[in-house]
Amino acid sequence: MPTATEPIELPRFPPLDAPRADGVVSDPQALELVRAIAKLFDNAIPIPGTKYRIGLDVLIGLIPGVGDAVSAAVSAYIMMVAAKLGVPKAVLLRMLMNVGTDAVVGAVPFVGDVFDAAWKANAKNAALLERALVEPAATRRSSTWLVVGMVAAVLGIAASGVALTVLLVRALVG
Repeated sequence: MPTATEPIELPRFPPLDAPRADGVVSDPQALELVRAIAKLFDNAIPIPGTKYRIGLDVLIGLIPGVGDAVSAAVSAYIMMVAAKLGVPKAVLLRMLMNVGTDAVVGAVPFVGDVFDAAWKANAKNAALLERALVEPAATRRSSTWLVVGMVAAVLGIAASGVALTVLLVRALVG
């Protein structure tokens, strides 16, 4: 299975105005643009002496405020293309979780910049878009389970916080 940095070969798609039975439409030009943007922002610059690459996202992220806004706009564009192409809502939610994780952790000074270099939300989302176009049912299924798992984790953390707060208040009062 290709990684987020290795594009997969896509089959020839029907014209944009011919949606498939699952509602997904194809637009090879839009997909190529998403690939190019993801590469530019996440993998364009090789680190000398290593096999690792970074993109403009890391460099732009060093500019306080402006970098985060530019990164968010680029990520939002990739998601808008995915929505226009009709990828399932579960895949869009998974893409949103990638972008949200990037934004939240990326906002932490220095740690966020290092995280941006490793997380590569745009490359992840471009790969999700490609998989959704090639294998829509499998991508929808795996994305749905990931979203369900994340919601369950957040609810579990919230419930634990409430329970700990109740225990702390009882300990302080009683």
